[in-house]
Amino acid sequence: MADPGYGKRSAPSQLPRTDRDFAHLPAREASIAAYIDRLPEGSDISVKTLAKHLPYGQCALRTALNRLQDAGHLRRGSECVANEEVLLWVTRTFFSRTARDDEWWAAFTRGDVPAEQPQRPTRSRAFALLAALGRTAPALTLSAADCAALEPQAVEWFERGATEAELLHALTAGLPTPVHHPPALVRRRLADKMPPERITPAPRRTVLRTLECSECRSPGSAEALIGGRCRPCRGEAIAAPAGPDGAVPASGVRERMNDVRAGPARRSVRPKSR
Repeated sequence: MADPGYGKRSAPSQLPRTDRDFAHLPAREASIAAYIDRLPEGSDISVKTLAKHLPYGQCALRTALNRLQDAGHLRRGSECVANEEVLLWVTRTFFSRTARDDEWWAAFTRGDVPAEQPQRPTRSRAFALLAALGRTAPALTLSAADCAALEPQAVEWFERGATEAELLHALTAGLPTPVHHPPALVRRRLADKMPPERITPAPRRTVLRTLECSECRSPGSAEALIGGRCRPCRGEAIAAPAGPDGAVPASGVRERMNDVRAGPARRSVRPKSR
């Protein structure tokens, strides 16, 4: 992302995205345009940044951006950002999926292009499934108002982990003949056949952990530490492990540890030089 106030800005009133948006461009320019088109607002689309993410060098990218500008997809310019204290001019790059001619860009610069019309809300897959019930079972054909009223119940099915195939089977299998009131039947089946919530057990974490003796700081198992201290620090003898060179005596561990700790304390303090 670019610094706040900079980066990509999408031009208003663009046509919906299709697979043929940049078919009129050469292959390189078309791939770059498709990449920029899918970047979010405010993305850094400078030549240096694009070169880090695309398989083209800076010179090739600079040429491609100039060709996109000639084709009407891109314009570079400045825009004034004003607040109560200052007026700030920032450099911006405007991108349009829909190719524009020079007159349109001139009107856009003057602010004469109408604001983008709000898009219709996207229907949920629950609404889409209810609206398509009539294709599978003509007796369950629902109106738009029926689908909107039944949508919350169908959404709950999906929230509980049901698949579209499971929901479709629950609504259409074994229908009575005739179906006198499709919305009432669908509402009843959505309620009566509601699946239980599918609880996924949390994965068990493997904890790698070792404890230290509070006195000598040597690692040990939790079972061997009593009161936070290991056996030698508690004054208990431990059996010496057998090795290739014979047994290793375990006595005197505490005394040797005390000698090591006391060593730095016995060192004389060198006087400061004057």
